[in-house]
Amino acid sequence: MRASRFFISTLKEAPSDAEIVSHKLMMRAGMIKRLGSGIYTYMPLGLRIIRKVEAIIREEMNKAGAIELLMPVVQPAELWQETGRWDKMGPELMRVKDRHGRDFAIQPTSEEVVTDVVRGEIKSYRQLPLNFYHIQTKFRDERRPRFGLMRGREFTMKDAYSFDRDVEGMQVSYKTMFDAYVKIFTRFGLKFRAVAADNGAIGGTGSHEFHVIASTGEDALVYCPTSDYAANMEAAEALPLASERAPATQPLTKVATPNTTKCEQVAKLLGIELAQTVKSIALTVEKAAEDGTVTKENWLLLLRGDHELNEVKVSKVPGLKDFRFASEAEILDAYGSVPGYLGPVGTKQPVNIVADRTVANMADFVCGANEAEYHLTGANWGRDVAEPIVADLRNVVEGDASPDGKGVLAIERGIEVGHVFQLGTAYSAAMNCVYLDEKGQPVPMQMGCYGIGVTRILGAAIEQNFDDKGIVWPDAIAPFEIVLCPMGYDRSELVKTETDRLYAELQAAGIDVIVDDRGLRPGAMFADWELVGVPHRVVIGERGLKEGNLEYQGRRDAEASAVLAADMVAFVKGKLGK
Repeated sequence: MRASRFFISTLKEAPSDAEIVSHKLMMRAGMIKRLGSGIYTYMPLGLRIIRKVEAIIREEMNKAGAIELLMPVVQPAELWQETGRWDKMGPELMRVKDRHGRDFAIQPTSEEVVTDVVRGEIKSYRQLPLNFYHIQTKFRDERRPRFGLMRGREFTMKDAYSFDRDVEGMQVSYKTMFDAYVKIFTRFGLKFRAVAADNGAIGGTGSHEFHVIASTGEDALVYCPTSDYAANMEAAEALPLASERAPATQPLTKVATPNTTKCEQVAKLLGIELAQTVKSIALTVEKAAEDGTVTKENWLLLLRGDHELNEVKVSKVPGLKDFRFASEAEILDAYGSVPGYLGPVGTKQPVNIVADRTVANMADFVCGANEAEYHLTGANWGRDVAEPIVADLRNVVEGDASPDGKGVLAIERGIEVGHVFQLGTAYSAAMNCVYLDEKGQPVPMQMGCYGIGVTRILGAAIEQNFDDKGIVWPDAIAPFEIVLCPMGYDRSELVKTETDRLYAELQAAGIDVIVDDRGLRPGAMFADWELVGVPHRVVIGERGLKEGNLEYQGRRDAEASAVLAADMVAFVKGKLGK
């Protein structure tokens, strides 16, 4: 490729709406162009990277036995209604009507469509297992699109779906896909971590997320440096900080705590450690009876004052799947007090009390008195209030014991770029996707689902690999592996001849090379390619050529190195591992 025949459009400054590093650098490097909110045109440089990402994914998916097809972007509402997701997906699902008034969805994912394909094609157990995948445009109507390709509305995703006879077969397919993902992200040249995760809106029984490690990542990843334990914050198990409860040593006492609605304020006023306080969070669960009447249940969650609530864990407590936070009127009605002074002792109405594991093992704790401007000290389970329901309700913190008992937990930031799910029969049962077993009996297929955010990889890779000059692409997904920068290509026959020779030899060696023959000054030329992030650069100049040398510099190298012109192709192949 010659730069004069390619499209390169770099900017000195990022547009004002670019927020994070990857968004700014992709806009400056001319890799994407904003068309609308969360919608981008992939410009030639950006598209080259996307195609390289897709090629690696295809190779590894094919090796793993997955079969590529292509499912439509626009999908009939009837399929989504079969699984109930037409209503459950909410406003993120873009809904449209055709000229006949029929409802359609612009796909955010393709579980329904692939299940419809398989239920129409697969009849016998002899036809399983099966794994279909495609790389296709997706659309999610994000409430607040931001961060460029990291949180856009239109994006490209690889999604795959496995179908098996039984749970054991599904788990084998899941492991195969998990291993394929490890190979894919390793080939990308990115530092990543696979963590246990919650299935969320997709449903199913188990999943792992793949995260690119970056200090700017939105997600907190929990892991044990001395074992294999890893999970995202939503799924990381928090063990009790005390193995057993100490005996009560203090009487229950009501103390005045004016204008102290937060645990931090209470601890400061009373001169105690924050870890001795308990925060109360009031929830409401509405239940509809067969006659149409709706009843409300009062729930109170208790956390240690220095801990944070994990709402995903709360939703897994029996009875709290459809919880919401109680309104102030509901709180006054149930507890007889305004928020900020709530507690488990002496509620006005019956309340289901759920204590985090750590709180369940606390003694002599401080909590709200269910009376404005007052708290209780010396509160104890059993003596002052009935034993609570005990559950894991909190986010882990660095230094907590690892659930596998092999060390303590650490936390780092990551960007989710892939997710693998064990779906089970969540979709096959709803859509009557069955096969006939050896006895001729219909059995729902066991499914798995496996996604990679193709275009999101670009943003995540940049967030992990950049400096003050621009992007630093890993070799495997760079728009070009190497750029040749001739000094005076249009003025020096010696430079032109050597550039053309090296260019031809690198191409013949299967190396993705571009020649910058635009006639730019060295400073502007180098700045462009450092911004774009091409990982290897060779400068061809008359002075070096008279000594038989060319100048090589890796994108991460502080200085250039002289390399014999005759040895440059072999040198570059060595750098690229070819």
